[in-house]
Amino acid sequence: MDNLLFEDEPTLMKLHIPRWGILLFDLLLSAVSVVFAHALRFNFSLEAVDYFYFPEGIFFLLLLRLVGFLSVRTYYGIIFHTSFEDAVRIAVAVLSGTLVMGLLFNPLLYYLDGHFLFPYSLLIIEALLTVSLLVTYRALVKWLYFRYVRQDQEEKRAIIYGAGDAGLRVKTLLSQVENTRYKVVAFLDDSPFLKKKSIQGVDIFSSAFLQRLLKTTDIQVLIFSHSDVPLDKRQRVLDLCLRHRVKVLNVPPPEHWVGGELSFRQIREMRIEDLLDRPLIKLDQRHLERALRGRKVMITGAAGSIGSELARQVLSLEPSELVLVDQAETPLHELELELVHGLQHSPIELVVGDVRNPICMGELFARFRPQIVYHAAAYKHVPMMERHPQEAILTNVGGTRLLADLSVEYGVEKFVLVSTDKAVNPTNIMGATKRLAEIYVQALDKHLSKEGNQHRTRFVTTRFGNVLGSSGSVIPLFKKQIEKGGPVTVTHPEITRYFMTIPEACRLVLEASVMGEGGEIYVFDMGRSVKIVDLARKMILLAGLVPGEDIEICFTGLRPGEKLYEELLASEEQTLPTHHKKILIARVREYSFDSVSKGVDDLLALYQSCDKEAMVTLLKRFMPEFKSNNSVYEQLDKR
Repeated sequence: MDNLLFEDEPTLMKLHIPRWGILLFDLLLSAVSVVFAHALRFNFSLEAVDYFYFPEGIFFLLLLRLVGFLSVRTYYGIIFHTSFEDAVRIAVAVLSGTLVMGLLFNPLLYYLDGHFLFPYSLLIIEALLTVSLLVTYRALVKWLYFRYVRQDQEEKRAIIYGAGDAGLRVKTLLSQVENTRYKVVAFLDDSPFLKKKSIQGVDIFSSAFLQRLLKTTDIQVLIFSHSDVPLDKRQRVLDLCLRHRVKVLNVPPPEHWVGGELSFRQIREMRIEDLLDRPLIKLDQRHLERALRGRKVMITGAAGSIGSELARQVLSLEPSELVLVDQAETPLHELELELVHGLQHSPIELVVGDVRNPICMGELFARFRPQIVYHAAAYKHVPMMERHPQEAILTNVGGTRLLADLSVEYGVEKFVLVSTDKAVNPTNIMGATKRLAEIYVQALDKHLSKEGNQHRTRFVTTRFGNVLGSSGSVIPLFKKQIEKGGPVTVTHPEITRYFMTIPEACRLVLEASVMGEGGEIYVFDMGRSVKIVDLARKMILLAGLVPGEDIEICFTGLRPGEKLYEELLASEEQTLPTHHKKILIARVREYSFDSVSKGVDDLLALYQSCDKEAMVTLLKRFMPEFKSNNSVYEQLDKR
């Protein structure tokens, strides 16, 4: 949800005074200031001109004013939105000219000729009058503009979270929004130094007063002026605002500002990842740079949500070459437009190819000789794979085996399998095939290690839960349903899922791939699981609507193969810590490579027959923990 509070610039732009007009008027007021300064100092006595160069002194002073205005660009500001910063620029432009006149040219002319270019008393009075006139006329124009031109526009009352410089910057920006009038009614800040104080006439309250303010004041918008608000306070503020139907906006970090300047268009609405009840996972990128810089990297499934973000992050680490493989041509083409046309340093090769095709994949490995392979290509939609188990087996198992074997053949240093929490005690075809893929690469790694080859391919598996905003996830679905007016469909009132953002998931995959020595299955600490129905309610509230009134939430029942609760670790499994507290190593049952290889051969041999029941039966026989749930294959568990 990145929509801002306005869409187009209004037609009021035609009221704006051109820059050259502002500059000429400023010079005119400077000349008027000289006249008034003379009246105040000499009571319009013409004898005073004997003490300085007239009219040369006045001309030279106005020339210095012009240079000052051009240097500081006082005429660039929009008069209707004059701010404190504009007043400071005017003061700098005027006082700098005054100092040049008083400290350089006046002493020089007095030393040469015994006369001042401009009297000091007159110079000081003129400078004060010029600053006062220029600031006053701007303030008057601004007042008239808001009093008569914008009086019929909608007014929105706003609270800014975070006072000080950040809050003042946001307040200034709000005054410059053209098509909506904003009135800042309060600042929120828990700093003890700001207690019972105000900024530009606006009182500062602690965040504990927010609920009272929302009840007693008609607030439409709350803006976080900085991103350093502690998670517990941010969640409390967000929950209160959602309950009172107050829109919440975020100011991006300074490193994301365009040209180092913040504009109102950059202030975004609260995103769904902001609803995660945990801090975002951050990693030190320096050791990733050391591990991946100058390496040849291949990513399969590169056009997908995880694959494309992996490509972006790997590219930032400057590999010597990046090979992106996917069978979906349109998303791959869009990724190419994004990456190739950016300011990137590494050569990129995009390949349309199927990971199940041995000829295509063999030619690819022979041509590019990758050193690191991230295997993200997979079929992942649970209900679809329940209907087409043969395709899940061919892609998730057969494709993984093909790439793993080619990695060994062509001397790949590290192979990273991107897996899923649905592989733990699987209840569906998709999870079972991903678990079998895990088993194969782990057994292959163990088999290679027994041969004692120090330069062997290392196989690492990463396992995590649902990714916010990935294609096919509930977030895009809920967004579309809300845009259409509902209803929002949830399969079960008690269903929960683990969530993380796409960048988080990919950073953790990269981290695990660097630390892995071979044979590990890494699981990620994803915090607490989230109730899907709670997520739906919050998304409806973020859209400014009321669940149950504006948008209905309907429960449709569990889909084939769907669990109520996902697991990251099976109950029989244990974990080992790593150097990163968010990454753990799963201790899982190990299989001999010969038995796994034979099982995969037997399973793939059934593909041509399209005997779905026989394939699922063999899959269950090899993997006894695979128990179907809400599926036609439950009958196989009873036999």
